[in-house]
Amino acid sequence: MDLKRIARHLFALPGAVARALPPSAMKAIEQAIKRCEAGHRGEIRLAVEAALDGAALFAGQPARSRALDVFSQLRVWDTEHNNGVLIYLLLADRNIEIIADRGIHAKVPAQEWEAICRRMEAALARGEFAPGITAGIEEVSRHLAQHFPARAGDANELPDKPIVL
Repeated sequence: MDLKRIARHLFALPGAVARALPPSAMKAIEQAIKRCEAGHRGEIRLAVEAALDGAALFAGQPARSRALDVFSQLRVWDTEHNNGVLIYLLLADRNIEIIADRGIHAKVPAQEWEAICRRMEAALARGEFAPGITAGIEEVSRHLAQHFPARAGDANELPDKPIVL
């Protein structure tokens, strides 16, 4: 049991997400998703969670496992070409996970997603929340554009607005 982790989660103050990502930053991130998705058929969702709830925390749920739960709950897998990508930020841990649906995961090695996560986490460590997330969205989009280029009449299948859990 990691007592430091438990303390970070239990003492995550209300409004932690709004302090890290104020409404102007969330709007900029939403616009970045919209702009990037215009260049490919993929779908990107950003989910931000201040801290895990007590049950998940005391069970030792890792951020990766929680991201998989969120991927399912937000139905990121429910796209025509199986090319949805979830970027999940667990603020208390300053941990980012990328979960890619099978259509894009089969084309991009897991190490590449992991490298994007680590670069985003480095930006978070410097306090560059919105720029770090936007840069990660752009990197994910480059992969989506390479494997799922835009076509006329593409529909936006998932909301672009980041979700706070």
